[in-house]
Amino acid sequence: MIEVEKLISIFIVQFWALFLTIDAIGVTPIFISLTSKCTSVQRKKIANRGVLIAFIILVFFALTGSLLLDLFGISLPAFRIAGGILLILLSIEMVLAKTSEENSGDDAGDIAVFPISIPLLSGPAAITMLILFIKQSQGDLIQKAIVIFALFVNMFIVWLCLRFSNKISKLMGKTGANVVTKIFGILLTALACQFIIDGIFEAITLH
Repeated sequence: MIEVEKLISIFIVQFWALFLTIDAIGVTPIFISLTSKCTSVQRKKIANRGVLIAFIILVFFALTGSLLLDLFGISLPAFRIAGGILLILLSIEMVLAKTSEENSGDDAGDIAVFPISIPLLSGPAAITMLILFIKQSQGDLIQKAIVIFALFVNMFIVWLCLRFSNKISKLMGKTGANVVTKIFGILLTALACQFIIDGIFEAITLH
């Protein structure tokens, strides 16, 4: 029973960390802007392809990233601190930067790959967080499966947001979307600081 509660707790932490990092709600208004000149059918195809490509990329790095760390001799505390710094940079951008509304319509090219899949959905911060979670599992297959499941649930939420982006946009409005993005940015900043604090503490205890 205790083990089940522990696994549920791990899933909740990882789900919310990825939810804040991937920021489905914040990506939605950008997606709407990028696909403003697309038809409804085209928009759905872009959403399907963008989410699928991003999921494949993130799973790949989740499963191989830990091996890369070992290959280059990077410790978990060092990677935790580096991840925290990346998350802080992302969160600062979320809080201070204006919503991007460039490169829409016919001039966007294959926007399902860039920028929707990379870097909006599968950016450095999300990749860093997944590698960190897999590293923390210490080879436990169940905990690794929980990481992938948390990612899958998040990507499914992203897919829903993009597929129904027009309705969500009308409900939230530009102001609502901006407010939510700022709030997520503040929460992500706190999470990033916790990553750095934990990394420093672990580095000290290892020595």
